[in-house]
Amino acid sequence: MVFLRTRLVKDRTYRYLCKSVRLRDGHVRSIQKLVREGGTADDLYGKYAEYFEDAQARLDLEQVLELYGIDSIYTKKQTAKVEAMRSGYIRLLEKLSPAQKRDVFNRFVANYTYDSNALEGNSLTLKDVSMVLFEKKAADGKDLREIFETRNSRKVMDKVLDGGFHVREKDIIKMHGQFMEDIDERRGYKKLPNYLLGRDIELTPPENVPDEMRKLIAWYEDSVKKTHSLKLSAQFHGRFLAIHPFEDGNGRVGRFLINVILTGNGYPPLIIRKTQRVSYSKPDKFCVFLA
Repeated sequence: MVFLRTRLVKDRTYRYLCKSVRLRDGHVRSIQKLVREGGTADDLYGKYAEYFEDAQARLDLEQVLELYGIDSIYTKKQTAKVEAMRSGYIRLLEKLSPAQKRDVFNRFVANYTYDSNALEGNSLTLKDVSMVLFEKKAADGKDLREIFETRNSRKVMDKVLDGGFHVREKDIIKMHGQFMEDIDERRGYKKLPNYLLGRDIELTPPENVPDEMRKLIAWYEDSVKKTHSLKLSAQFHGRFLAIHPFEDGNGRVGRFLINVILTGNGYPPLIIRKTQRVSYSKPDKFCVFLA
């Protein structure tokens, strides 16, 4: 809400352009700027929009630091960088038309799908992925599973970006089912033990998965208001992979859920690049996720 307010100081009248903004904790604050020119509140805001956006970003950062604090990984500098990304992302979405937004998301989903697939050994190139997603064609000689993984990732990520999934047990099971369509008939939680090749990590046995997943969701709900979204998404990802609740598709579903948490809290979605496979898969990095 933008409005003009006048103040009389020593027989002189001053005009202030004011905007009420809602901060992360739900409280409303007022930002104001002294203006000397005439015009309506809306006209003046068009001129000073960047001032108000920057002021709100500073207030948000102050509150984030107060709410979540800092540590050796999520430093003040790192938090400021992440919050600047969030502010820029929100501004960008506000300025884009529906068609422009869809184009941006299409390009993101193509790159996300390519890299997420590649982390799991899928051989499709970025060009192949684009053909499957946008031209409904399949490159010659490619495995059908790779095609279905690509097609299904698009469907799930579209729903993630539209806010169609939440961090709930039924949503996670549904997400997994949509990703595994035409790939594998094994749906729901695993019935047999699974293992991570080359990594000495003990995964949750099948009989304990339902209880551990309920505990994970309860932990998330308890942490969501007191842990920064980026840190929360990383920790959730690590805990989810330690359970490895499904027969197959755990990595893909885990990365989808990172973006459910981020986009659900106003942050841009992220891509874990295939070039980061080694550091992403290291046992010591996995333990950091669990911290």
